[in-house]
Amino acid sequence: MELELKTLTARLLAQRVVPRSDALARKALLDDTFRQELDQRLAAVGLRLMENPYAEHIAVALLPEMTEPVFGSGEAWLNNNINLPRDGVALLVILWALIILPKRERQIARVEAGKESQSDMFGAQKPLETGEAVSTGVSEDALYADFGKALGGRTRFNANLGRLVNLGFVIKRNKWIDEGPMLDVLIDYSQLAPRIIEGALSELLTQRREDHAALADRAAAEPEAAETDVADDLFGGCAGEETR
Repeated sequence: MELELKTLTARLLAQRVVPRSDALARKALLDDTFRQELDQRLAAVGLRLMENPYAEHIAVALLPEMTEPVFGSGEAWLNNNINLPRDGVALLVILWALIILPKRERQIARVEAGKESQSDMFGAQKPLETGEAVSTGVSEDALYADFGKALGGRTRFNANLGRLVNLGFVIKRNKWIDEGPMLDVLIDYSQLAPRIIEGALSELLTQRREDHAALADRAAAEPEAAETDVADDLFGGCAGEETR
């Protein structure tokens, strides 16, 4: 077990994430003795294991009590530990809301549907569906049309999106943005979801869906109708000017 603990700890630090399907990751999630020893070793250096049953990966993060000693210095305080500018953080939150919230709704719905139709004794122990089966991405062009101006324009948008790709939060393929290994596991759903669902971003995202639905209806009724912009001033105060 000693070698397995060292190996998993080293991989988490070196690779940042380990797939949930990996043998050592599964051992950490299913073997109580192994998990306790892993937690103790991580805690000894100020870290904790990050995992949730809806995510495809596990990772490590700082213990809450280590946040200030590590990232706080007198009056200086970093609003995040990955050097994202404020408009970059805004883009991350928007992508999380557009990708993870619908994904979680689909996962929960499938779990509930399975419970209703399940007849075998161990049905509840079946693994949750993850990956492309429940996670759908967003169009980069549509994302920019809706939020790009509020996030600093094309140059800032592209730069921040590139940062999020490099950090592993999202994956970009041919103008399509998909969930990356970090997006679900490192952002606390229980804290962020209520703020979005009950906050100002909820109103904007609801308006976005309504506008798109209205536009689709209009296009069906009037094929030659002109498209309209639906971007609003989300995070307008923190967006930088576009570099020309």
